[in-house]
Amino acid sequence: HFSCYWRNIHSNALTFFYLTQVSCFSVSKIYQHVMALAFAVKEINENPQILPNISLGFHILNSYYSAKMTFKATLNLLSTQHRFVPNYKFLITALLISMQITYGSFLQGHRGNTLFPYLYQMVPNEVLQYMGVVRQLQHFRWTWIGLLAVDDDKGQRFLQTMVPLLSQHHICDAFIVRIPKLDYMEEAIEVMLQQWKSYNTVFESKASVVFVYGEAPSFQSLTLLLFLVRFLDVLPLGKIWIVTSHWDFAIVPLQRIWDMQTFHGAISFSVHSNQPLGFQKFAQTISPSWEKEDGFIQDFWQNAFNCFLKLSDGWEESKEICSGNEKLESLPETFFEMNMTGHSYNVYNALYIIAHALHAIYENGSKHGRLGKRECLACQNVQPWQVSLHHFLRSISFNNIAGDTVHFNEHGELVAEFDVTNWLIFPNGSMARVKVGRLDPQATAGQELTIDGVPISKCNDHCYPGYSRKKKEQEKFCCYDCAPCPESMISHLKDMDACIKCLDDQYPNKQQSQCVPKILSFLSNIEALGITLTTLAILFSFITTWVLGTFLMHKDTPIVKANNRSITYILLTSLLLCFLSTLLFIGQPGKLTCLLRQMVFSTVFSVALSSILAKTITVLLAFVATKPGSRVRKRMGKGLANSITLGGSLIQAALCALWLSTTPPFPDVDVHSLSDKIILECNEGSASMLYCVLGYLGSLAIVSFTVAYLARKLPDSFNEAKFITFSMLVFCSVWLSFVPAYLSTKGKYVVAVEIFAILSSSAGLLGCIFGPKCYIIVLRPELNNREHLIRKKN
Repeated sequence: HFSCYWRNIHSNALTFFYLTQVSCFSVSKIYQHVMALAFAVKEINENPQILPNISLGFHILNSYYSAKMTFKATLNLLSTQHRFVPNYKFLITALLISMQITYGSFLQGHRGNTLFPYLYQMVPNEVLQYMGVVRQLQHFRWTWIGLLAVDDDKGQRFLQTMVPLLSQHHICDAFIVRIPKLDYMEEAIEVMLQQWKSYNTVFESKASVVFVYGEAPSFQSLTLLLFLVRFLDVLPLGKIWIVTSHWDFAIVPLQRIWDMQTFHGAISFSVHSNQPLGFQKFAQTISPSWEKEDGFIQDFWQNAFNCFLKLSDGWEESKEICSGNEKLESLPETFFEMNMTGHSYNVYNALYIIAHALHAIYENGSKHGRLGKRECLACQNVQPWQVSLHHFLRSISFNNIAGDTVHFNEHGELVAEFDVTNWLIFPNGSMARVKVGRLDPQATAGQELTIDGVPISKCNDHCYPGYSRKKKEQEKFCCYDCAPCPESMISHLKDMDACIKCLDDQYPNKQQSQCVPKILSFLSNIEALGITLTTLAILFSFITTWVLGTFLMHKDTPIVKANNRSITYILLTSLLLCFLSTLLFIGQPGKLTCLLRQMVFSTVFSVALSSILAKTITVLLAFVATKPGSRVRKRMGKGLANSITLGGSLIQAALCALWLSTTPPFPDVDVHSLSDKIILECNEGSASMLYCVLGYLGSLAIVSFTVAYLARKLPDSFNEAKFITFSMLVFCSVWLSFVPAYLSTKGKYVVAVEIFAILSSSAGLLGCIFGPKCYIIVLRPELNNREHLIRKKN
């Protein structure tokens, strides 16, 4: 056992008793408790809302890990009436410090308040953890466990409580091993040899879970054995260790040189902790230059950084000299933690409890005029119980700076939760505490334990669905990166080695974690686009019908008779059929509609273009004849116009017949063009035949445009050539735009583009050719007479 010494760190009005329970060898870990104490005193003294004009101080006395020295330190603490503070003498110190506040565990049998009427514990009663352990075993369905308990009164009480509790909840104990109580590290090897047979029971048991009860020093022999067993011919343990709040792994003195991998994945019910704002910043200000105020700083600094301060005794040349610029945050967490631990958090809260109780005494005295003007309470006619801390501690309740509520129950135990912590020991010796749940003893039965998730023991985190594992270079196979799945592939399980491809009729969801059925896509007559195109087709059909009816009603007027009435009727009828043919493109493709829609459209459109070509050629040839009114002109005009119309239409019909006989269109399904849709379409059978049909229509349009352009200035009454020229310009513009749009779109929008081209070009022909005539027939009938024709001709 290593001896320690104590010095006064700060001396003021209040003496605070801090009872250490480890040797100086582990002062590095316990030093955080000292820091928490100093940090709390600093905060209280700087807070004008608590004990204004009163400063707190403290003394630290060492127990030297011995009951005898503990009693002596207690007597020294209670014999302090000879101590003075400048300009103030506190004569009732012994009364005020007669309260005992422990920041660690205590015997669970003290609850009667007879032996310890003035004892307050800064941790919940340890018995409350037992039901939490049972709930945890039930949560993970662990029904076969081993028990390790220290061989003393506390261990005996633990077994008397825990064994029946496990049995009540259908959990069996595979073994019960008692570990002798250990006070000094020198005893560890001797105890290990004596208990080899008991320890061997743990090694050979099939139970994978071991519940450990006892403080960490008592299990130094077990820890040493687990460290040494790795070098013996013994199979790996593979145990899951569950420990109570007594056992803080990081408190083991030799952990810095021991490999603690055996305890990787252990689960502990630790004292609830939180992080007061400013503590880490305070910890970063700690410096060995505090030697005069802090009697522990030299030992801590030298032990933590494995060096000697220049002014320290026992300096050896084999060790480095401390620079004083070392940083606490650079220390491994196994040796020193920058985050406030549970026990340090209890020390911190204990100081605030004392401060709030003293403040309550101060306020109570001020209300009765007893503490004004630095008057001594002992000089007043006041009974001791009126200023007793016990009176105020029983009802103390406040929220600390970290946001936690601090108060005691009727037994003097802190009302708080336990943190369920998963200990991760990494191969490089570093450590991490991961909170995976909490235990709330005040919750309703069955709801006490909350587990965030199953503790993990992996080189790195899971690769979640949507990602696959990717091997890291120069790393073992257990360590990997997570790569997102490529497009059109998924991973539906954790840690998949490779992503998988969805079926043709499915596609990945946004997270690429599952395959979703593709939606059937076609131009429907119940969607907005389909309804719009259907409405336009019907509207233009009505307009065309109205124009045809108007021409039939005025068939004997000069403007109708002027340009070959029969060809005009054929043209209007073909335009009507062109508008109606677009309805074959709307709706779910079927075998009949796929066969008809391109054939009907191309045939009737060729009739329309052939009729326009016949009209323009008729006009042009009429002015070539010698006499405008000769019978040759009339005979040549009628026969030629009909021949052109019929011949142009028959050529397109022959092309369509060839198309149908060789590679006819058919309904098809396209699952590749769009990732999330199945396109129901008409496969045209032969793309070359489609281009031949469209190319023939283009040829008719070009010829018609050329002839109409040549005849646009001929002096004929109601000369249609210039209107046909404009209509052919519209037609060519629409279909030239159609080609790139058709090739760049996919799915139902390909059909929509073709319907729009048919409607636009047909409407262009209808409007340019027949719009001016309808204007005269309907709105300007006075111009529709022979005199106007003769006058315009001349």
